[in-house]
Amino acid sequence: MTTKKPPVIWLNVAIFTSTFLVAAVGAPLYAYYVGFDWSQVVMLIVAFSFCGMSITAGYHRLWSHKAYEANAVMRFIFAIGGAFALQNSILHWSSDHRVHHRHVDNNDKDPYSAKMGFFYSHIGWMLREYQASRYSDYSNCRDLQKDKIVMWQHKYYAPLAIATNFGIPLVFGLIHGDVWGALLLVGVVRLVLSHHTTFFINSLAHVWGSQPYTDKNTARDNGVLAFLTFGEGYHNYHHIFENDYRNGIRWWQFDPTKWLIKSCELCGFAKNLKTCPEDRIEKAQAKMVLKRMQTKLADVPNSQARLERLEDEYNMLLVKMSDYYAAQKRMLELKKKRLLKHYESFEFLQQYNEMKRLLDEQRKTWKTLTAQYA
Repeated sequence: MTTKKPPVIWLNVAIFTSTFLVAAVGAPLYAYYVGFDWSQVVMLIVAFSFCGMSITAGYHRLWSHKAYEANAVMRFIFAIGGAFALQNSILHWSSDHRVHHRHVDNNDKDPYSAKMGFFYSHIGWMLREYQASRYSDYSNCRDLQKDKIVMWQHKYYAPLAIATNFGIPLVFGLIHGDVWGALLLVGVVRLVLSHHTTFFINSLAHVWGSQPYTDKNTARDNGVLAFLTFGEGYHNYHHIFENDYRNGIRWWQFDPTKWLIKSCELCGFAKNLKTCPEDRIEKAQAKMVLKRMQTKLADVPNSQARLERLEDEYNMLLVKMSDYYAAQKRMLELKKKRLLKHYESFEFLQQYNEMKRLLDEQRKTWKTLTAQYA
């Protein structure tokens, strides 16, 4: 018994195949016989970054997850950059992405389920009409349908995509004096890089990397992918704390999208940046460590005592986390009300510092213990 495959989406097949062949074959031949100069390479990087950040800061964190608010200027720029990236309209992209998060790894509902295989989640899901019933169903994006810029871009997506993908490289080529080189490098090579680095988040970021926050889905954290995707590679974090405007939450994690959004807030272009409370993040990490240690010790003979100690230390860690972060919240409230100089507040400050010291000690004990059992 054979299952009939869904119809092929020939337009997508033609675009992905032709652009990849031109980028993989045509651009190297042109580079060998004619050559590209540094201004063309710089323009490639600028155009690639414009496309990438329009997807990450715009399509993804702004519109799909509402992780912050942006003014009309930012939204318009991202709408143009999204059309330039040629990844469908804001409305369509966001609808697909919200379905993905709601039904991640569900092969029947997740548009690009990683459990369908690498090729399918990377690009195959766009080559056939696998879930045609949802192609025009934007009921999960009623909020976006109230955004005039989103609806304008959705209505005129095709002409905007054509105008940007041909117009921007063409104008640069005319100014620079090498139209064919610009069309190849800034047009086609940029488009292929933009496509496949973004597609890596649907595919590679679900099979390669670590799971420090949750193992309830296939998403992984991967610093290499973060470098290629403007910070989107911290995907395990994102799938558990999806409304955080950051993906890389530590200062040393490469997340230029986070830096762009924060910079825009400082300039008055963005506001209401959402972040996940630190205690939820730390508790999720501790829970994953405990789970891994329990799994490992379960196969070790006579490990009951060690398991019990591990669980006791974990519970103590949670208690001290709760005490400290509750006190921290109270501390911020007192600072806002400028009450820290009062005598009662001074006593509280001493208690707060003691809670912090106890938590730091428990963190060290937990780290030492888990390293011992690792």
